[in-house]
Amino acid sequence: MLEQFCAFLVDQGKAENTLSSYRQAVGDYMKWYEATFGEPMEQLYRINVLDYISYLRTVKKLANRSINAKLSALKSFNLYLNEAGVQTDTVVSERDHLKVQIAYANPSTISRDQVEAFRQRLLVGSGTRDYAIATILTYAGLRISECLDLYPEDVSLTAKEITVRHGKNGKSRVVFIGDKVVNAVREYLKERPDTGSPYLFISRMGDQLTRGQVNRIFNKYSNTIKPHSLRHFFCSEAIAVGGYSIDEVANQAGHSNVHTTLLYTNPTRERMKEKANRL
Repeated sequence: MLEQFCAFLVDQGKAENTLSSYRQAVGDYMKWYEATFGEPMEQLYRINVLDYISYLRTVKKLANRSINAKLSALKSFNLYLNEAGVQTDTVVSERDHLKVQIAYANPSTISRDQVEAFRQRLLVGSGTRDYAIATILTYAGLRISECLDLYPEDVSLTAKEITVRHGKNGKSRVVFIGDKVVNAVREYLKERPDTGSPYLFISRMGDQLTRGQVNRIFNKYSNTIKPHSLRHFFCSEAIAVGGYSIDEVANQAGHSNVHTTLLYTNPTRERMKEKANRL
């Protein structure tokens, strides 16, 4: 049943990261069900889901945000079961999500000096491919999955545009880029081996570069900078320094909800701590 659910998610165009987390969440629920009731789960019952929420809160002591992520997976699993004809009722919905205090501080936690030093370490120690990846994340604001899904023809160095064909929830968009991205990609293309792979960024074995490989490379050159923190940096800097409007950043970053973009207009955590010290 779990494998069929994953196939359902693929058909829905869910991203690899979403598929992995949903699979894990539903698998955890199945294990809890079997451990609790002594038999494999065959369908969802609302009373069981409510008991599971209580279990996650009181026994596992998970934060509300983490519980909500699991409920999102179960909601999607419920939809799959309905479409597969296993059941007809909806037992998990948005109303089951627990309240979460909205973050106020700007999500960006790294400075321009840190970012530039990190990019240079990548260039010197790892080469033009990884430097180009970091530059796209930093100065175009792509998600790491979007960056790794790019084809060479998706990046127009002449028009200074990147076409993101596989954005979140399958949405496509055009991202406008500056000279830093153009220069980084151009230098990488001069050295990119011709392996027959359709992807822009390829591994040393000639395959599509994976998220895990990029994470390991980043960890080698920084203890704090991750792919997503560079995306946070882009959104924050685009508003504070680049003069972008909220709508422009939302479009560039592919935010489906402008309220996500608005977070980047807030002070950083460090600025909030500085203000606290003035009291």
